Amino acid sequence: MLEARSLKKAVVPSRLIEYPSPANLQSNRLSLHVIYMLVTTELLAGFMLLPAAISTEFWFSLPPVSLGDSLVDKGKDSLLIPEQTQVVESAMVNRCPHRSEIQTIVLNETESSDCLILGSVDSYGHLIVSRLGTDGKDVERLTFSVSPQDFGVGEGGWAGLCFSPSQWSTTAVAHSFGKTIDVFDQDLHLRTFRTLWYPTAVDFLQTGNETSVLAVTEGCQLSIWDLRVNEKGGCVQRICGSVGDILYTVCNSSTGNIAVGGSDRTMTVYDPRRWAAVARWVNCSKYEITGISFSSVDPNYVYIQGVDYEVFCGEWKENKKAFSFRGDSNWLGFSKCRSKDVLGGWCDSGSIFIADVVEGKES
Repeated sequence: MLEARSLKKAVVPSRLIEYPSPANLQSNRLSLHVIYMLVTTELLAGFMLLPAAISTEFWFSLPPVSLGDSLVDKGKDSLLIPEQTQVVESAMVNRCPHRSEIQTIVLNETESSDCLILGSVDSYGHLIVSRLGTDGKDVERLTFSVSPQDFGVGEGGWAGLCFSPSQWSTTAVAHSFGKTIDVFDQDLHLRTFRTLWYPTAVDFLQTGNETSVLAVTEGCQLSIWDLRVNEKGGCVQRICGSVGDILYTVCNSSTGNIAVGGSDRTMTVYDPRRWAAVARWVNCSKYEITGISFSSVDPNYVYIQGVDYEVFCGEWKENKKAFSFRGDSNWLGFSKCRSKDVLGGWCDSGSIFIADVVEGKES
């Protein structure tokens, strides 16, 4: 079973982000990366990246959080009560000159241990990828920038971004209004997939050593796309969910399972070996599901984010909730570290929440 070791709450200074914007219903307006450091006690240094109101800049901070054997207070129905803390350090990253509102930001690791890759995409599909130092010092070096294939013609809308898990230079950009998924190797355009409906989420699948497969939610469907396939435009599988209900999020686990969720407030887990549903958690969220992440500690657990201000952890095979916590207002962004069970959320009130989850003892 999983349990929360700590839950911290801090307030973003209003001078950094004066008018926070939600961007879009399912936008990922926050990215989180965690570094463990041993000093006199174990500390957690986390990069929290938040786009500004006009979304032409980023704000990031390193808030150290104690990871000692602290007890987390619980309320009714295993609701965690956060501990108030402070933002220790913050700075502006002003090298991301987007002309429209940023929809998605992603932090990704590289082969080098002293730098991260920061990717951002705006509402017209303009992609900017640059380097960020893990020591907290901004590295003023732009890696590459890619304009949308339609040159930004048309209306803006949701845009998503994901990095290949095995090759940081390979990125996929989804543009809702254009109904397209563009795949790039740095600034070189590799492939364009054209969806039937407006895409709402995109994620690379890790299937063995192959990372050429994309999972995309579009309308009420989950579609699978392969860069190596030319037939049917690269689409190798389509799975239809509840007709009329929009899917907003997709993710895959270390065991290969794929989870989707959306407006029907139901999470469905698929086995990609036979493309059949192996579990379905009906009405698990009070409102629309806009974020799902499998646990890195135990893939039998998932973290589910609703469109309001609640996040909960539960065992998806048993449809059983373990614990939950709430922001003080609606989420503008929510993120989980790729290899650790450290969660971060940003509310429209200006508050950020950081939770550290570990494997607990059976009661």
